[in-house]
Amino acid sequence: MAAVPEMRASDGDRDRVAAALREHVAEGRLTIDEFNERLEAVYQSRTYGELARLTSDLPEIDLNRLPAAAEPVQRAQPGTTQGSAKSAWGAWAGASGVCWMIWLFTTIASGHFIPPWPMWVMGPWGVILLIKTISEAGGRSRGGA
Repeated sequence: MAAVPEMRASDGDRDRVAAALREHVAEGRLTIDEFNERLEAVYQSRTYGELARLTSDLPEIDLNRLPAAAEPVQRAQPGTTQGSAKSAWGAWAGASGVCWMIWLFTTIASGHFIPPWPMWVMGPWGVILLIKTISEAGGRSRGGA
């Protein structure tokens, strides 16, 4: 059944008109003030006729054909893990340095030797990073780039 101007509009209909108005603002056909006025009127509209009057001076926009708002996220390609390995080792070195500074200050402040607990942070993390780095390097040399 075709929409008659006197027929009641749904929330979805109002949302579609609001989306079209947003697109017209983005394309420069409406100012922000005009958009705000029309948007308020959109959500006060009750019929298809009232909604049609709000966009009658604007070209038709097919909301299904609009481009995606954001670029797709690019996934890391195999063989490009060198940068991520560098950043992982950098994070390890930074955290280790902070731990050693905390250990040094607490040892000095306490006046007696405190066992070097930063080894418990550095050791397991460093071993895991080393294994990951070696396995990635082996994968690149066998079948990678």
